[in-house]
Amino acid sequence: MTPVLSNAEARRLFLHRHALAAMPKGASTGNGLAALIDSIGFVQVDSINTVERAHHMILWARRQGYRPPALKSLLEQDRALFEHWTHDASILPMSLFPYWKYRFASDTERLHGNWKRWFRDGYEAQFDTILNRIARDGPVSSSDVGEGEARGKGGWWDWHPSKTALEWLWRTGQIAVTRRDGFRKVYDLTENVVPSGIYHTEVGHEALIEWACSSALDRLGFATASEIAKYWYAVDKKTALAWAEGQIAVGRLLKVMVTEADGTQSPALTRPETYANLQDVPAPPARVRILSPFDPALRDRDRVERLFGFHYRIEVFVPEKQRQFGYYVFPVLEGSQLIGRLDCKAWRAEGCLRVRGFWPERGVKMGKARLAGLEAELSRLADFAGCARLEFDTDWLRHSQVP
Repeated sequence: MTPVLSNAEARRLFLHRHALAAMPKGASTGNGLAALIDSIGFVQVDSINTVERAHHMILWARRQGYRPPALKSLLEQDRALFEHWTHDASILPMSLFPYWKYRFASDTERLHGNWKRWFRDGYEAQFDTILNRIARDGPVSSSDVGEGEARGKGGWWDWHPSKTALEWLWRTGQIAVTRRDGFRKVYDLTENVVPSGIYHTEVGHEALIEWACSSALDRLGFATASEIAKYWYAVDKKTALAWAEGQIAVGRLLKVMVTEADGTQSPALTRPETYANLQDVPAPPARVRILSPFDPALRDRDRVERLFGFHYRIEVFVPEKQRQFGYYVFPVLEGSQLIGRLDCKAWRAEGCLRVRGFWPERGVKMGKARLAGLEAELSRLADFAGCARLEFDTDWLRHSQVP
């Protein structure tokens, strides 16, 4: 008979592997912070700043002593981390850079046709110009290049040719982000950013497959071959499936059934020792945590819905096509349950974190203890955002409108 993970066991294991099963205390700078990022794999970077940027909120949810300068130091001074692409722009442990050389090669091939369709002509002619300028004069940002080129008016991706060239050179590994000024990326030649020993390290293709699949499963706890492939986007589903079949054949992987939030079961893979030691997986603390919508634990929206019964898209619409929640709402975790979604914004000029709405999940009762826990976490969030006070709109506590 195929072993079964109960829904409670699956949630505990999943949250534990995403560093959400311990109190949000501990080292929040230097090697301790670098080890946390390594344990969760990556930290997604996003520009939205209603309270604080996504990468900072991801780390704050796990270490509430964390403050943004600690990440900047690891990236720009210690070079313990680098910035590149997983499913989106992300901050990664520097030790993974040798594996990303395969990503650079695959992106060079994969993006060539797409970028021809998506962007204005002329960017390829800027490659050598930009590389030579950086080699001669040092790091540049998009504001430093493209003199005389028409700036686009068509939206976020309507880049001028030199900006497109910078992004191409970054995605294909020829330049790297050396720092950010505000949120603007500043680029240097990759060999000037990545420590020499790591820059010159090569890994074979079989080593890439083993790392990509093993490390993904270790960070997820249990997963399908498709979920393993999508974790880093370093191998495809066919490769991950072949790896899994080989591991099953030698007893290093175990087929299990995972009980979903609705009681149904779905197949997955895990380590035999992981299944054998489920009783040792800690239960998350009962406290409330406010998560970024881009938290690694929430990246796969389908898995979150299956596992937690939490239907989460950044935008949710009612039948009349009106936005039901704000564009950037924060999922709220209590113990191993996602209890609702929060709309709040930091008004730093006024020194205020304003709570505009909280929608509890269907069936979640907002009693005194839960409200007190939520308010305590909001007070901590206000402090993190540099706000001296917390304010609530008069109608902030809403009735559940979750479909």
